[in-house]
This record gives sequence, structure tokens and C-alpha cells, in this order.
Amino acid sequence: MGKARPVTDEDREAVRRLHAEGKGRNAIARALKRGGRTISVIAEELGISFDRAAEVRAATEVRQADLADRRAAFAVTLQDIAEREAAKINKPHLYWDWGGKDHDYDEKLADEPTPADKRALMATVATAVDRSLKLVPPKDEDSTGEVGSLLTNLFDKLRERHGDG
Repeated sequence: MGKARPVTDEDREAVRRLHAEGKGRNAIARALKRGGRTISVIAEELGISFDRAAEVRAATEVRQADLADRRAAFAVTLQDIAEREAAKINKPHLYWDWGGKDHDYDEKLADEPTPADKRALMATVATAVDRSLKLVPPKDEDSTGEVGSLLTNLFDKLRERHGDG
């Protein structure tokens, strides 16, 4: 058996560089014509790791944080939709029609939407708020019940005023 070749600063720098390029322990060992154990020792001295599980965990955490940010942004979009649709409930509403025997276009501006259209708007509002809350639940868990109660009360008032059907 021959004498082991001493580890040089050049070896250490090569391990650091190849690791930074994403090479694994065995690939570095082959490139430097060293044993895998020698590369592991050098890596440990340099404070670098070939532990893929740690890299996967870190990547997963980053991905989860990115998704949380995207969910929060989409929750804002849903809240904007809810507010925009809720504002239409008692405002003038344009009804239009295309067709008929003369195949013409007609429109009528009503003082406010019909009761059926108000219910449809409220359903849109309720769905948007519900989905927004599911994407980003409020910090205070008790407020979820308050929002649900508020929506239920709004629907009850609409039903009282405009009927069910």
C-alpha cells in the first residue's frame, strides 16, 4: 500500500469550488482523484455539507414561503372582488339584450339590480370573502365567526326584502 498523498490548499479550494458548482462528494472525489472519505473530511473542515436532505428542506421551506406569499396576494384580489361586487348591489344597473325578431341591441338602465341579481351579487361576495379567509385566515380566530355571522345576516336581510326565489 502506498503512502497517502497530503491534502493541499489547492485540494481544499477545488473542493469548495466544485461543491459550489453543485457537484456531489463522489464526483469531486473522481475529479480530484481522491477517496470519498478524504473529500468528506475536507468538506467538514471547510464547513460545507453534502447532505441533500438539508438542501431539500431549505428548498421546501422557500417554496412554502413563496406559496404563502402568493396565497396572501390572491386573498387580497378576492377581497377586492368582494368589495367591487358588494358596491353594485344598490347602484344603477345596465340591462341589455341582443337579438329578437329584428336582431337588434337594446339596453335599459335600472335604478338598481333585480332581487335575483342582488342575490347573485351577494353569492359572489360571499364566495370571494370565504375563499379569501380560507387562503389567509385571520390572526384572531374569533373573527371568522363574526364574518360568517355578518354574511348570514346580509343574506337574511336580502331574503326578507326580496324574497327567496
